[in-house]
Amino acid sequence: MKPVLLVVDVQKGFDDPAWGQRNNLDAEDRMLELMKAWRQREFPIIHVQHVSQDPNSKLHPSNPGFALKPGFEPMEDEYFIRKNVNSCFIGTQLDSYLKKNGYQTLIVIGLTSNHCISTTVRMAGNLGYRTYVCSDATAAYEAVSYDGLKLSAEDVHRHALSSLHQEFAEVTTTREVVKLIQQQTIMN
Repeated sequence: MKPVLLVVDVQKGFDDPAWGQRNNLDAEDRMLELMKAWRQREFPIIHVQHVSQDPNSKLHPSNPGFALKPGFEPMEDEYFIRKNVNSCFIGTQLDSYLKKNGYQTLIVIGLTSNHCISTTVRMAGNLGYRTYVCSDATAAYEAVSYDGLKLSAEDVHRHALSSLHQEFAEVTTTREVVKLIQQQTIMN
């Protein structure tokens, strides 16, 4: 069985400077590389778009930031879901679609590491999927901790992925995933 590439929330709203500093400025390039590799092998890609319920959100359907970034639009035969919470599994048909098609391995990329990527990957792990996250095809923004400490985007990203690694998923890189699919060691 072929591994599934899950492309999460690569939307124009994340380009807004109001989010603050971001790490992995080349993350979209790595995402596009993986999408190209998947399409060349005719592996399944699932696209996810966040639909904020808050009219003031950059990801609300009434705002231009709701749109997917150029190059991230699904092709005709690629599965597309919309969600309105952090997890791609809540309120969607993702789990039933994966099970119906016998998919067991997910490679997760997109935005942002500490929100929708983390929540989705945790659920995927709990649901029994073999899950990989590409550290260079995800990104985070700077944040302020619960106790007022300013955290760099890289620290937020590293912490989010460290919390997932070897518990809910294997954190790896784009290069490693491409190598694994070439060797067919990532197949179900």
